[in-house]
Amino acid sequence: MLSAGVLAWIGAVFLAAGFVKGVVGMGLPTVAMGLLAVTMPPAQAAALLLIPSLVTNLWQLLTGPSFGGLCKRLWTMMAGVMLGTVAGAGLLTGTHTGAASAGLGAALVLYAILGLAKAGFTTPVRHEALMSPLVGVATGLVTGATGVFVIPAVPYLQSLRLEKEDLIQALGLSFTVSTAALAIGLFRTGALASPSAQLAGSVAALAPALAGMFAGQALRRRMSIETFRKVFFVGLLALGVYLVEDGIL
Repeated sequence: MLSAGVLAWIGAVFLAAGFVKGVVGMGLPTVAMGLLAVTMPPAQAAALLLIPSLVTNLWQLLTGPSFGGLCKRLWTMMAGVMLGTVAGAGLLTGTHTGAASAGLGAALVLYAILGLAKAGFTTPVRHEALMSPLVGVATGLVTGATGVFVIPAVPYLQSLRLEKEDLIQALGLSFTVSTAALAIGLFRTGALASPSAQLAGSVAALAPALAGMFAGQALRRRMSIETFRKVFFVGLLALGVYLVEDGIL
């Protein structure tokens, strides 16, 4: 049984993580995994974020403007995410999660710096058939090692030059599939030692995550495209720095 202090900490973590997700369309697993690691093992933290992550990503996915078109365009990437995450989920319970998180953070920092310098790259449509499944599998393996769904999915989706709300919806699609795959992988590897208790804790974390997300979305809708772009990359930079620091410590 978790103490009142730990429960309050979990609520505060998911409120903050939900707000970050509402503003930039991502970051809930990264923020939650990093902060929860102070009080619990990575696999337990990953189990707690399953329901908040799934529900907030479904909401983000289903309220966007291009659900059918994005599913048709990105289905091979989503298949790769599913396969890679289920195959790599056992890495999350291993002894090298710190190094994996630090490496992931360094990649995020580099990508964010390039984005802020407007030195990003574009993926031509003719290359999507090859790139999408490869990016999906790579994202799944990183998710299996760290519980974070960001690299290389986010740089790839951003390189497709989608409109602001289409990008937010595409991130929701990728993260929804990643969350479902992570749940399957954790169950398959036995990381969910007491599924009913962990599910109850995950459900309890949903309310603060949703409250934070709604507040963040309200702020995002007031932003111009250029402001959103800057906030997006600054958010990636902050998440990357945090992951590097957390992984090293």
